[in-house]
Parts: sequence; structure tokens; C-alpha cells
Amino acid sequence: MAGRFSFTRLNAMIRKEFIQMRRDRLTFAMMLGVPVMQLILFGYAINTDPKNLPTAIFAQDNSAFTRSFVSGMVNSDYFDVVASPETAQEADELIRRGKVQFVLQIPPDFSRKLQRGERPELLLDADATDPAATGNATAGIQRLASSVLNRDLKGPLATVAPTPLPFDVVIHRRYNAEGRTELNIVPGLIGVILTLTMIVFTSLAMTRETERGTMENLLTMPVRPLEVMMGKILPYIIIGYIQTAVVLAAAWWLFEVPVAGSLWLFSIALFFFVAANLAVGFTFSTLARNQLQAVQMTMFFFLPSILLSGFMFPFRGMPQWAQWFGEALPLTHFLRITRGILLKGNGLVEIAPDMAAILLFLLVVSLISLNRYRQTLD
Repeated sequence: MAGRFSFTRLNAMIRKEFIQMRRDRLTFAMMLGVPVMQLILFGYAINTDPKNLPTAIFAQDNSAFTRSFVSGMVNSDYFDVVASPETAQEADELIRRGKVQFVLQIPPDFSRKLQRGERPELLLDADATDPAATGNATAGIQRLASSVLNRDLKGPLATVAPTPLPFDVVIHRRYNAEGRTELNIVPGLIGVILTLTMIVFTSLAMTRETERGTMENLLTMPVRPLEVMMGKILPYIIIGYIQTAVVLAAAWWLFEVPVAGSLWLFSIALFFFVAANLAVGFTFSTLARNQLQAVQMTMFFFLPSILLSGFMFPFRGMPQWAQWFGEALPLTHFLRITRGILLKGNGLVEIAPDMAAILLFLLVVSLISLNRYRQTLD
């Protein structure tokens, strides 16, 4: 009877669902691919204790004491000496452009004051735009200062060794002196929000045309593929600017996030970043058969973007292969641009490499989407 529960009918419905899953290969691939990707990213790529951070040594005293201290820094595994600037301006430029995470400045009278027991100071400049990337390293250098010179402070200098610290390490947390996480997170949210919303909006807009049957009307119109693409993208660029204005206003009003650089330069970078994400959404719309698949592909792109861009976890803490993958994502470069302009006051010269990477991504994805759209026309 139809009113009774039937295990036979239940079994038939279960078999039907599995058959539909098998036919929808994209959805089935997402079911398996997303857990595997999460396992790989969280298991291998994510590291909250980054080491081998690029460091510059601006040494005006090349005594045995300074060499011992630098050697101790390298042996701690937190610091990787990659540059030796000859002037303070060159050292400042390295940290402003993000080439190094730390700059250690050794004054010219360091060894003389040390031997006299005058407790000289070493200055460690840290790029604190991401406090999580520098926290453990700065704590480690404080511990290092208390023991690294014990081997050198012998003989006539033995009276200096028992003091709590024969010298001081002054840590200068640049661009975020208080180590406030909101100064890192809130500017990054601009890129994260735009990545998700822009891709979803565009992919759903095009896929909706297909599902509702209005795509046929669009194809019969004398409109070229590039015109269709730009017509779908430009309105959402305006929406992207509105979203950004809301986040920036809230960041300034609620979290006191500074705006040290040019908002005009930021607006230019924002245009190309939004366009790059909209091009990704347009490409997904040419691949998806329905809106569900469009959302699934968006999440498959969004997950590595948020994990490998340096938004949630320190970028330099990831293994090399993960950094290579992260460098291919536009969000990685936009985060550097945003934090550089808002927190550091960077100009066009400093953001030029990341702007070039976004433009290259936009060009490649636009060519792919146009090619896919022409195939759809055929």
C-alpha cells in the first residue's frame, strides 16, 4: 500500500540520487576535491609559527660581538639574512617594499659600549603589518640577547656577563606599534569580500541567463563577446567600489585604521582587482550548467585564495610550493597593495610589482573567458 513506509521505495530513491550524483560530474568532483584540498592546505601549507623570515643587517660595527649575535639569530631559525644594506635609507626601502620582514641596525659604537658595560642598544625594525608573522621571532630575539654573547664575554669582560643583559634589543614595530590584529585583518577584508561577492555575482548573472532561457535572446543580438563580457562586468565594478567605500568608512570609524597613502592610487588598484575577479566569475559561468555549479566553483577558488594569500595565516610561514601557488592568486597581491597603501603609505613604485601580477592575471583569465564564450556561441 502507498500509505505504508516501504524500504524498497526508499532504496530506489537512494539509488536514484547516487545515479544523479554520478551524472553531475562537477558536483561529485567538488564533494571529493574540497575535503582533499582542505586536508592538504591545513595539513601542509598552514603554519602559524613562520621561520626563516627575510632579514637585513645594517651593521655599522663589524666586531666579533656583532658577528656572534647575527650568527645566533640565523641559528634560531627565525631569521634568514638576505641583505646587507649600506645606508639607513636603503634599509628603510627594503622594509617598505616588503622585501624583508626585519632590519637589524647595529650602531657604530656597539662593541666599545659593550666592553665598558654601558648596555648599548640594538634596533630591530619589524614589519608589523602582520603581527602573527613577527610575534614569535621578536620574542625569540629577546631570549637570544641574554645568552648569545656568553662565549665572548670572558677574561677581562667576565664582569659584564653576569648582568641581566649586557645590551638591550629595542624592537620597533613599524606600521602597527601596538600589534593590533585589526590593522591587519580589516584592510584584508576588502579583498576577501570582493573576491567572494564579485565572482559569485558575475557567475550567477550569466548562469541565470542560461537557466531562464534568456541567453538565446542575448545570442541573437548583434553583440560581440567582448561587449557582452564588459557589459556584465562594468556594473559590478561600481558595486565593488560601493562595498569598498563602506568597509573603508567602517574601518576608519570603528577600528581607527589609518589611511597613510593615496586613496586615488588605491582606487586604481581596486579597479583592476575587481575586474580580475569578475573575469574569473565570467569564466565560471561559461563552465557551469546551473547556478549551483557556479557557486561550487566559486568556493573552490575562494578557499585557497583566503588560505594562501596571507589573509588568515602568515604568507612567509607557508612552504615554498604553497607560496608559488599563492603568488598566482590576485588576492595575495591585492592584500599587499592594500596594506602597503593604507598602513605604510606606499606609492606607485612600491606597489608596481603586485599591480603587474594582477594585470597579468586579468589578461590571462579574460582571454580564457572570451574563448570559452565563443565556444558557447557555437
